[in-house]
Amino acid sequence: MSDDELKLLAVTALSSLINAESLMFPMSAMKLLAHIVATKVPSGLFANPSSPNIRFKLSDQSRFERLIEELSTTWEEGSISLSRENGLLTIQDIAFHPNGTSPTIPTKSTGDPTSSSRKRKRVIDEDADSAAGEEEVEEMYEELSPQATSTLASLSGEMREAYAILQHGTARGRLLAEQSSDHRFEPICSHITKDDCAKARRQSIGSSPAPVVCDRVHFRALIRPHTDATLGHCSYLNTCYSEPTYSQSPSIPPFPGASHAHGQLPPNTRGPVSLPSGLGAGGRGKEKAPCRYLHYEVDWDEGDGDALRDKEVVKKKVFKLGIGHGPLGKAMPMLPPQWINCDLRRFDYSVLGKFHVIMADPPWDIHMSLPYGTMTDDEMRAMPIPTLQDEGLLFLWVTGRAMEVGRECMRVWGYTRVDEVVWVKTNQLQRVIRTGRTGHWLNHTKEHMLVGVKTVTDESGALKFPSWVNRGLDTDVIVSEVRETSRKPDEVYGLIERMCPGGRKIEVFGRKHNTRPGWLTLGNQLGPDQIYEEDLAARIRARYPERNV
Repeated sequence: MSDDELKLLAVTALSSLINAESLMFPMSAMKLLAHIVATKVPSGLFANPSSPNIRFKLSDQSRFERLIEELSTTWEEGSISLSRENGLLTIQDIAFHPNGTSPTIPTKSTGDPTSSSRKRKRVIDEDADSAAGEEEVEEMYEELSPQATSTLASLSGEMREAYAILQHGTARGRLLAEQSSDHRFEPICSHITKDDCAKARRQSIGSSPAPVVCDRVHFRALIRPHTDATLGHCSYLNTCYSEPTYSQSPSIPPFPGASHAHGQLPPNTRGPVSLPSGLGAGGRGKEKAPCRYLHYEVDWDEGDGDALRDKEVVKKKVFKLGIGHGPLGKAMPMLPPQWINCDLRRFDYSVLGKFHVIMADPPWDIHMSLPYGTMTDDEMRAMPIPTLQDEGLLFLWVTGRAMEVGRECMRVWGYTRVDEVVWVKTNQLQRVIRTGRTGHWLNHTKEHMLVGVKTVTDESGALKFPSWVNRGLDTDVIVSEVRETSRKPDEVYGLIERMCPGGRKIEVFGRKHNTRPGWLTLGNQLGPDQIYEEDLAARIRARYPERNV
């Protein structure tokens, strides 16, 4: 696509938007580009097009800004007033003069089909799409502060300084990270797209050779036939129920009756899945309605990272920070993942033996419509958790009203709450989620995990803590991306395994994605049992002869 073709497209779209009174100035260049992307291209606009589909894309921001700056000095049928501050281009005003003399730009008449570009009435109702509430607020902020094109750029100087301080870890934290890192962490570029990243690097290095994007992860916008780019990005992004990738997750339960006679689907096959309704499903009760908001995918090209591959990597000696080896007093090889598929309300927990660590994510009744079955408060109090432990730690996930019920259950089960971990949820673009799917009064963007110890006291009545627990290694906040409904961050396992290396660990109310080496998982969506502890398998066969262990 040539610059002349894109200029003609931009002028045509601007004329249509101005005639329809769809623009309100001042606005950022990115927002104007989103309006142009969503504007229909009239047929026959290009006499001899160089490409069958001449359209702007949101990733063309740098090229679009250059063309707009050129049009501000050469457009005879209109005038464009621009300002640039801190590298951000803002369109202050656009005036259209249809009596101009430029022969290359077609004038608009009321009979032109593009002049009927719709005016959107931004109304939030029960049938609104997944992010209507959020984008309404975003649009208001953009109008008040047109230069705030990113979360960090909109922060005050004091907040940016505080954010920078938070990014610096302690020496102890860095040593622990080096010792326990599995090298799978891939940081995300704060500029999100490659174009914005390249633009920022170009401004930072001045007249140096053409910059390349950084080595971090970038994203590209997905423009589908039903996408309306003017609405902004979906609050749920890759966890939106209408996204094709969401239903492919192994943790989404299948429809009842979707399995064959033996209760399981054939290997390497997947039946229809049961997706929840509600916000993020194209509107309440409309599971099949596509989401019209912007979604993103990872932008990775074959040449990405070539510059880094040529660099010689200097490996430094890792300093080992001495921490305890857990209940067994020595490092032990971990068994492969184990699980038992059962009805957790009726299963005989006494056959499982004793555990040093218990983690549970119960289906609390939080008085909301949820895509899974829940248990009453009385059923939760009656859970035989005490039989699983004589001494050790309990990690209990709670949210909403379950924060109080969970504390009560801890007391009933014989535990003392000693701490609490907060999971701050971020989305695919690593922004804090502002439109959670739970919450009666406020949108929930976090969850809590209560930390308790089995209540064992000494002769004086003081609480006895397990001597093998490694204390003071991690913080009580986890910032991690949200995934499928009720799926918790993987970081919590590292936190628990550092507190208690080795030892027996069990997760109650788990799903397939929760299974992990060194853990036994109990749940009702796990498939055929998998047990590697021979004594445990023998006890299960003796208690349940019909089970194939």
